[in-house]
Amino acid sequence: MTSLKQTPLHALHLSLGAKMVPFAGYDMPVQYPLGVMKEHLHTRAKAGLFDVSHMGQVIVRGSTFDAAARGLERLIPVDVLGLGENRQRYGFFTNADGGIEDDLMLANRGDHVFVVVNAACKDADIAHMKAELEPDLTVTEITDRALLALQGPAAEGVLGTLDPRAAEMRFMDVATLDLYGVEAWVSRSGYTGEDGYEISIPSEEAAAVAQALLDHPDVEPIGLGARDSLRLEAGLCLYGHDIDQTTTPVEAALVWAIQKVRRAGGDRTGGFPGADVILGQFGNPVARKRVGLLPTGRAPMREGVALFASEDAADPIGEITSGGFGPTVGGPVAMGYVSSDHAAAGTTLYGELRGKRHPLTVAKTPFTPANFKR
Repeated sequence: MTSLKQTPLHALHLSLGAKMVPFAGYDMPVQYPLGVMKEHLHTRAKAGLFDVSHMGQVIVRGSTFDAAARGLERLIPVDVLGLGENRQRYGFFTNADGGIEDDLMLANRGDHVFVVVNAACKDADIAHMKAELEPDLTVTEITDRALLALQGPAAEGVLGTLDPRAAEMRFMDVATLDLYGVEAWVSRSGYTGEDGYEISIPSEEAAAVAQALLDHPDVEPIGLGARDSLRLEAGLCLYGHDIDQTTTPVEAALVWAIQKVRRAGGDRTGGFPGADVILGQFGNPVARKRVGLLPTGRAPMREGVALFASEDAADPIGEITSGGFGPTVGGPVAMGYVSSDHAAAGTTLYGELRGKRHPLTVAKTPFTPANFKR
């Protein structure tokens, strides 16, 4: 049996009483003594600190930023070249069939592109970038830095006491800040729908910086359980569940992430894997769409629940890909794929649980309003 990897904060998690579980090859905290529900609500009310060091941090460098950006645009259907310096953008790798290989964040750091990819996909992503971009560009995995996320409405106040420049950042800004004398690569972004920051710091300093942040009365440690319920309420996709190699960005309702310059008629249209498939779906009907779903009652409907158009329909018209209880919403929330003719907000569908059909309503996401600092 392969032993689980540990992040630089592993000992800190144990000292805080975390319940640890295997996740993407790592031993990770799923919850702390506070419990998932209270961790979720604390993040919405104040600030939560997450260990996301299992994710992949990568630098793509060429002779210039433009060279690195043009290389990445061969793999990613977003506007990398037009990304302003010290700004970040959401994107995804696509395949020849138009499916999503992984989603990611990328930032213009002046002389290079900084990329953060998902833990479960990072080895494949890095191999993909190396195979497609080198030797013209250099792809370097950063293995000596941890990654923290400080999320919630109090995050600015907490981080701003350490470096006032944190308060000056806007949503999707990136900057190099000084946190307790440690050089931190910081983005104002996250995976909760709340204001907050993602913080890359040297591994050897990670536990000390994390503990110092936790010493602030507004900050609590938050595990993977609440991270999942927070992102679900925010309507954010989880790779391998809501998006994967078989879902296109159009089906996944992620067309907003493909800027006009990369679409048909744009100055740099296409040129990425699956461009003909993906761009061909713009403005044309697709068979299925990702939607938000609100089950009635208190019982959550989780991943894999089949969806039907009526209580007695013979064949399903979709399936839930993420579902659970939304503590902020005060009830169950879910996302999934349904046939396009059943995707309009307000449509009543039925999910099958233990042989019985229960109603749920197609709803717009996010389920709780985003709180980003624009």
